[in-house]
Amino acid sequence: MVDAAIRSGTHERECVFEVFARHLPGGRRYGVVAGTGRLLDLIADFRFTDAELEWLRDNEIVDDKAIAWLADYRFTGNIWGYQEGELYFPGSPILVVDGTFAEAVLLETLALSVLNYDSAVASAAARMVSAASGRPLAEMGSRRTGERSAVAAARAAFIAGFGATSNLEAGRSWGIPTMGTAAHSFTLLHDTEEDAFRAQVAALGVGTTLLVDTYDVPAAVELAVRVAGTGLGAVRIDSGDLPEQVAAVRRQLDALGATKTRITVTNDLDEFTIAALRAAPVDSYGVGTSVVTGSGSPAAGMVYKLVARKGSDGEWLSVAKRSAHKATVGGRKFPVRELDEAGRATAEVIHVGEPEAATSRHRPLLVPLMNAGVPVERYRGAAGTALAREHRAAAMAELPADALRLGRGDPAVATRYE
Repeated sequence: MVDAAIRSGTHERECVFEVFARHLPGGRRYGVVAGTGRLLDLIADFRFTDAELEWLRDNEIVDDKAIAWLADYRFTGNIWGYQEGELYFPGSPILVVDGTFAEAVLLETLALSVLNYDSAVASAAARMVSAASGRPLAEMGSRRTGERSAVAAARAAFIAGFGATSNLEAGRSWGIPTMGTAAHSFTLLHDTEEDAFRAQVAALGVGTTLLVDTYDVPAAVELAVRVAGTGLGAVRIDSGDLPEQVAAVRRQLDALGATKTRITVTNDLDEFTIAALRAAPVDSYGVGTSVVTGSGSPAAGMVYKLVARKGSDGEWLSVAKRSAHKATVGGRKFPVRELDEAGRATAEVIHVGEPEAATSRHRPLLVPLMNAGVPVERYRGAAGTALAREHRAAAMAELPADALRLGRGDPAVATRYE
């Protein structure tokens, strides 16, 4: 497209592109925006090196004029968007990219690959956080996704309310608290389960978490308390009928005097199994596969569409796709979250063409994210990640109560264009 636009002389037309989702996946009632902080850094650093340009030339992908243009590429436009951690609904313009056609169109795959994955993870993780009813969750899914996606998933889950991750690179890169437990292989390495427990306690102290379901759970729980004492930090259960198993372990720990020893469970949890454990004496959860795969919806279904451009006369024109079932709404958008007197969200109101006058009942949703190709600093790095986590909690507090139900349903608030 860039090559053809350069040839036709339209590549420098000013354009507005928009990222939005036509619907929420899986009949969910809300989505959570995540990935923005990562995306800003990726856009700022997006360049074509000699190796890539040589490949494009050798394979005759584009002509020499396009090669020369790509050699000097950097995005110099402006980007607005929903603050990371914000909730979104069908039609929400979560990212607005303002630049020349050629500069902006090149960002489509980059923007969608980041926002589709990270938002899918965050949206699933937020449902798990709600299902856990205040009990802490740890992200433990690095082995169930790509090596780079693992770090992104840990960050997205943290923004959505998870308390920690087992991925140390996510801790190093984004300031996310890290934690972990021993695997069954550590127990199997030793001659006896007691040897394994003693080695772990010697290295990490009695506050560690001992895995008790390698062989026989009741025997392991008794052994764990005998080795670590009643001050044992926690035991982890990774198999079996969890509600029944957890209740039995809690009774046994209390009987042994380890009344403050916590119980953490893993074992292929998702939001539904977490909700089913609400009545069980579980203290924390470790979630793997379901969170890093979006709990059945690994992509958020977002698209990147041209919605406005300047014509040859310099005037702005609204443009839109009109094909059946995939029609879009053209024009620059100015979305607000409509709130009732109690501060609960009642609608996603998207003003087309012009913003509305500010009111106490309408919370503006777009914030500047990049100015002349330079990212807004407050949304970057570990500080930006922490800010996104705080904003997600505040946005969730605006939801009506029925938005937290796990069953399929309509979006929690309707989208309205004005």
